[in-house]
Amino acid sequence: MHSTRPQSRPEFTRLRTLLALCAALAGSAATCAQEREATALPLWEVGLFAGALSTPAYPASSQHHQRALVLPFLVYRGDVLRADRNGLGARMLHTDKVEFDIGFSGSLPASSNDVELRQGMPDLGTLIEFGPRVKIKLAEPAPGQRLTLELPLRAVLEFNGGVHQVGYALEPKLAYEWQQRGDWRLKSAFSLVLGDQQLNQYFYEVPAAYATTARPAYAAQAGLIGSRLSLDGSTRLGPDVNLFAFARYDLHEGAANRASPLFAQNQGTSIGLGLTWTLGRSQALAGSDAR
Repeated sequence: MHSTRPQSRPEFTRLRTLLALCAALAGSAATCAQEREATALPLWEVGLFAGALSTPAYPASSQHHQRALVLPFLVYRGDVLRADRNGLGARMLHTDKVEFDIGFSGSLPASSNDVELRQGMPDLGTLIEFGPRVKIKLAEPAPGQRLTLELPLRAVLEFNGGVHQVGYALEPKLAYEWQQRGDWRLKSAFSLVLGDQQLNQYFYEVPAAYATTARPAYAAQAGLIGSRLSLDGSTRLGPDVNLFAFARYDLHEGAANRASPLFAQNQGTSIGLGLTWTLGRSQALAGSDAR
């Protein structure tokens, strides 16, 4: 049975937004840290990140939320602990063909008062996804280019007046990465996003207590949330300043819960833009597999 969640309290709003932006943009911000040849990367770099992000309030929502923030950032390229262009986490296995790590990702909170279809329902909190990922290199067509298959399985935690697990997500992803002349780094990816019953309840279920004549009760089921096409890139503007941007298109055709009254539209877009300014870096260098 789907349990009701507490309404978001004002004292948690800034903290939840900060957590989400750190998790959602950590990989992109880290991509923009100064990337020289793999054998010459510093072990760590620190600096400031400033960016803006616009995303749907939740998958298949017709309303967007925007955030802009200035944050410190850290890149750390340890043999196990990592905070780099691939995100935050612990790398347990790294070979030329296969990587296995434990990592994080996240999404922004959404107040139900700002989402027409969710008026009167509990707020959607900050979501932090945590769990294992296998990354397999399928091909390397040319130097600086590679085709990979990523298989992340994440436990989804909600920060909203406390910490609550709200299900599991699986996102198999096919990605193509390449580095262009002029220090451009680009990555395009196609993935499927699937959720268990609990996660789909979180987004799409309408308990009887929140049902109205315009929003009938609905019991969500496990299955496809949507397919996703993304493109992100970064380039150096100077020795210590980097620009990054990303765009994402979500298609919810064939989703398991299209009949939910909270399912508003078949597609959605997300965009982000930002700068990083490196203020310091270590003299010590990371290992030759820092890439």
